[in-house]
Amino acid sequence: MSTTTAVVTPDVTTAAGSPSPQGPPRRRSHLRKRLELLLLLGPATVLFVAFVFFPLVAASYYSLFDWNGFGPLTQFVGFDNYAKALGDPLFQGAIGHNLFIVIASLVVQLPLSIALALLLNGKIRGRTGLRLLVFAPYVLSEAVTAVIWLSLLQPNGVVDGLLESVGLGGLVQLWLADQDVVMFTIFAVVTWKYIGFGIILFLAGLQGVPEELREAAQIDGATGWQTTRLIVLPLLGPTIRIWVFLSIIGSLQLFDLVWIMTLGGPAGASTTMASYLIDRGFRRYEFGFGSAVAIILFVICFIFALFYQRFALRRDTQGAITGRVE
Repeated sequence: MSTTTAVVTPDVTTAAGSPSPQGPPRRRSHLRKRLELLLLLGPATVLFVAFVFFPLVAASYYSLFDWNGFGPLTQFVGFDNYAKALGDPLFQGAIGHNLFIVIASLVVQLPLSIALALLLNGKIRGRTGLRLLVFAPYVLSEAVTAVIWLSLLQPNGVVDGLLESVGLGGLVQLWLADQDVVMFTIFAVVTWKYIGFGIILFLAGLQGVPEELREAAQIDGATGWQTTRLIVLPLLGPTIRIWVFLSIIGSLQLFDLVWIMTLGGPAGASTTMASYLIDRGFRRYEFGFGSAVAIILFVICFIFALFYQRFALRRDTQGAITGRVE
């Protein structure tokens, strides 16, 4: 008698188009991506809405009223606060002072930062200590920096004493009390405070310049200046454009140093848009008017950021991956 063993094999074929049981369903994968985005972006979105979007909307609403910060909003004035601010010679002067800081930063700080970064990128003795020395002022808070320089620049103070000790007593000025000198003094302090950031930023950019390109240029007979001008600076272009953007935005929003050192004086000679805003909004309790000034400052910075992104930073992001990755 012979026995026959029947082997039953399960049917592994599936209908055309049905998902494979071995992989996660597509719907579950999409749900997981949405949960990950919600988890990662949710807290940042909440903070943005609470501390940026909502205050912006509230300031826009307050700017339409003549309001001192107390009581209900009853005196609707429309856009009169904006017209009043833009027509105020003091605010027009504040815009000019901000533009002075912007232009002076680009003309003085940019080449000086690049030159010092190139120097500190070379093989010199004590390079680490020099890098720490130039970056140290940037670590100090604006309040500490302002108090230090306010003390140094007092009449018959340390700065005046140093100038007189080296025979340059004729250069002594009322650094913070002369209307013709105060903005240059403010700019000198701003440069001392922030140039270290530019140097460190350009040093980081120089690390991305391949050494092989410099060696090839030297073999071809290029001088050090030619190598810097034709190879190093073009490759440093993205870093320079980022620095320019940060420098201009910071110059337009300059407040701390000016407020502590001069309060915008003498006679408004060092007033910036931000110090004008604080003076009118908080010291004089013109919160509606101050809100209008804040919106004007925001619009100026926002329009600049849009145009700079469109015409300057776009070339640096053309190769970025912007499409959806499945």
